[in-house]
Amino acid sequence: MRWHWLAGPTCCVSGSSCVVQGEWYSQCTPSGGTSPPPPSAPPPASGSSACLASADGFSSLNGGTTGGAGGTTVTVTNQSDLDKYASASGRHVIKVQGRITITPFGKEVRVSSDKTIVGIGSTGQIYQGGFAIHGVRNVIIRNLKIGNTPMTTENDYDGIQSDTTSNIWIDHCLLENGGDGLLILRKDTTFFTVSNNIFRNHDKAFGIGWTENVVARGTIHHNWFDRTNQRNPSADNLAQCHLYNNYVLGVTSYGHYARGSTNARVENVYFESCRNPLTKDSGAILNASGNIYQSCTGTVAANSGTAFQPRDYYSCTLTATADVPSHVKANAGPRASVCPS
Repeated sequence: MRWHWLAGPTCCVSGSSCVVQGEWYSQCTPSGGTSPPPPSAPPPASGSSACLASADGFSSLNGGTTGGAGGTTVTVTNQSDLDKYASASGRHVIKVQGRITITPFGKEVRVSSDKTIVGIGSTGQIYQGGFAIHGVRNVIIRNLKIGNTPMTTENDYDGIQSDTTSNIWIDHCLLENGGDGLLILRKDTTFFTVSNNIFRNHDKAFGIGWTENVVARGTIHHNWFDRTNQRNPSADNLAQCHLYNNYVLGVTSYGHYARGSTNARVENVYFESCRNPLTKDSGAILNASGNIYQSCTGTVAANSGTAFQPRDYYSCTLTATADVPSHVKANAGPRASVCPS
């Protein structure tokens, strides 16, 4: 795994010192204590180690999110094989080579537990379809272009739809021009991380909730919401929602939205030319700090209540807010370096 060593604020809890610091990662030890050993990586799947990475944020908890690591590695170039391996039992690392056009139009490919689905290079694409991840755990989707499912009448297709799933990591994807939602995490989907993605050319970008329960935990960082209209994201009834270092550009309805009874901490987010960049419902808890609101209009919600502290759960490193636009533009979305071959 390649680390970029940067100086900047860490997410170590008070009373601890940072002993290892990377682009998204800082390792902490109690002040005066000894450095812990390096974190152990999941066992590599044969031939796929270049395409594996360690999840961070809330998806690193609850046993961790390793996807298909340690299982069988396959390369797919057609829908038949994608359907077969995505829904198979057991651990699989599924490498997507080139564009796979999904039929029927808008179908969401079913994904079972213990799967990594990753695009090879920067051309892996799920075209005119998406993924359905329902009632499973330990799923990673990375380095893919997903979308192109618009309808002229009723838009009811999602790019990625997750219901009641635990431990899911969505990373380095480009989601655009979908039907209903580009990314939908519903019905108590929890211990998720959404990082380094681009959401663009769409109305409803990223919704979380569709439940009266307040149990879900999620981390959302270093994403680019590029001129999408709403759900950037809309976070409804999350017990803990950590949003940091996102770049929210040109949204026309609202940006980050703490809905229902969500407990949200929003840090070092760069909002540019946004309408209502930061909003909340009356029952939500919000602590926002270090954000920049450049040429924005409308609502910037005030802090209220006692927000949870992410540093009590995991380590991270915050990019300086002024650097977020350039950093996210240079790193978000599919990248050849994520899975070269």
